[in-house]
Formats: sequence, C-alpha cells, structure tokens
Amino acid sequence: MILLRKLLFPFAILYGFITSLRNYLYDKGIFKSYSFDIPVIAVGNLNVGGTGKTPQIEYLIRLLSPKYKVATLSRGYKRKSEGFILANEKATAETIGDEPFQYYKKFSNIQVAVDANRKNGIEQLLAQSSKPEIILLDDAFQHRKVKAGFYILLTAYGDLFSDDFILPTGNLRESRDGAKRANLIIVTKCPSDLSIQEQENIKKKIGINLPIFFSCIDYDDKVYNDAENLTIGEVKATQKILLAGIANPKPFFQFLQAEKDETMTFDDHHHFTESEINRIKECAKNKIIITTEKDFVRLEAELLKAQLYYLPIKSKLLVNQETFDQTILNYVGTSTRNR
Repeated sequence: MILLRKLLFPFAILYGFITSLRNYLYDKGIFKSYSFDIPVIAVGNLNVGGTGKTPQIEYLIRLLSPKYKVATLSRGYKRKSEGFILANEKATAETIGDEPFQYYKKFSNIQVAVDANRKNGIEQLLAQSSKPEIILLDDAFQHRKVKAGFYILLTAYGDLFSDDFILPTGNLRESRDGAKRANLIIVTKCPSDLSIQEQENIKKKIGINLPIFFSCIDYDDKVYNDAENLTIGEVKATQKILLAGIANPKPFFQFLQAEKDETMTFDDHHHFTESEINRIKECAKNKIIITTEKDFVRLEAELLKAQLYYLPIKSKLLVNQETFDQTILNYVGTSTRNR
C-alpha cells in the first residue's frame, strides 16, 4: 500500500493543483461564496478519516444551546435519501445519517438538518417558522460555497495534517495551506496526560500563527440502552462482545476490553446487512454487546434492546477551556449584535 501511494505521487500533484486552484478562485471571488446574517460555525478537517468531529459538534451544542436556538447541518453521509431533511419523529439513521440521528436523539432542544448543498440547507433552516440563531456546519471545511463566520479545524494527535500529504499519496483533502482559513485549531484524541512541553512541540510542528487547543476523548463511567445502564466496573467484569464501526476503534476496545471478550470491527458508518446482524447475534448469544453511540443508532432496531448498550464519549479540552469557550461565545455574541 505504501509503495502504491508513492507510485501515485503524480496524481497527488495534480489533485493538489486542482484543489489549490479551486481555493484561489474562491479567495479571489471568481467563484461565489455565500454568507448569512447569522452566526455560522464550521467544524472540519484537512485529513480524510476520523478526527473527532462528532464529539466536537456536541461540545458546541452543550456550550451554546442553553442560551441560543441552535441547529446542526450535515450532509448526512451514507444516508438513503436526498435533498434537505429536517429531522422529526420519523427520522432514522438511514434517512438522515448516523451522526445527525445521534444529535437528534441526544439533544431535544436543537434542530437537526441534512443537505449536501449547505447553502440550500441554511436557506431552508432560515425559512422555518422557528428559525435558528446559530448554525453548526458539520464536516464543512472544504465546502467553500458557504462562507462561515468561524472555522474550527480538527487534526488528530499522532496524525497531524502538518505531517501528511495530499491524496492519493497521503490523506489530505487539500494542501496544508488550507489550515490558514481556520480561526483556531484543535488537536484531538490526545493522551489525557499530554504535557505542556509536548503541546508546545506540536504547536511548533504545525507552524501556523493561530490559537491551538488540545482535547482528549472523555469516556462516560456507564454504558446505556433505552431501559437501563451499567457501570464500567460491571461491564469489565462481564463477558461481552465489543462492536465498533468507527475510523479508529482501538481506544474504544482498550477502554472496555477484558481478557475473554470478543471484538468485532466494521468500516466507519457501516450499514449492517442481514447476514452481519445474524453473525453478531450468533457470536453474542447470551452475552451483552457494547458498541459506540453512532453504531447503536443503526443497530438498536436490529438487535435485542436488552442485550445492546452504548458507551457515550465527550470531547474534553486539556487546558484553556475557559479561553476556548469565551472565544466561541465572543464570536456568537458579536455576530448576533451585528445583526
């Protein structure tokens, strides 16, 4: 695979040229970007793969929704529908996508919408009788047709965009220079004990004069289903199946796994077939199954609800949380007043 990626280097140069030209045309106004008279925060990344966008969107929801009417807008990756959809009681993971459906189930006080055309999605949200005061764009860093008011760029610890190269030789969706469009950068999935010195070293490696924050995954102390919950201690003492369809399941498994537990791994955003569901049931038999939140919303209708649990996670800033929160609140407050 490494050799193949090196052989594809000429295509990476071509791809880099095309994406850089596209960005240049947007920067110069030749391609039109649309802005809106409402605070719009875009969360995204340069790398292909999981950088922790979902827990970061949820962090912003928790920060902002007590004071403002918040809406999330995603493309609805791998959904079996098209166009604009505003989530309601009929929504499923198949109609709006697993991550938007997760937002909808967890946060009853926000609007959740999907539309691959973010401009149309925002217009549709603002046409609602109860329109939002803030829109959070999920995975929209490269969606230049909409000009957000504030950009948060995520890059995973151990997989920094500054160490990567453009597709297909590397995993970057665009040149590393694209990071300059961000208002701030968060290095996600850090060890919880990451030292201040190592944080400074990473800042130097990234080499961009922007505020840089560091976050880790904070696991809940219980697992849940719709009927009950179990403590992590109880879970670790119980023989079980651990199941994940996420970009990097290793930390999830390590947090919960005991010696005799079996793990089952699927692709990110995986849609489970009937044969796969039957295989999961056969492996589990009388054991409990622990999965991730976004896998749970796809599986809960297919498996015994008393058997299936999920482990919630949150994004937790290692230091300077008050500074980060105030930066976001200052942008929202200023934008709202300027309206």
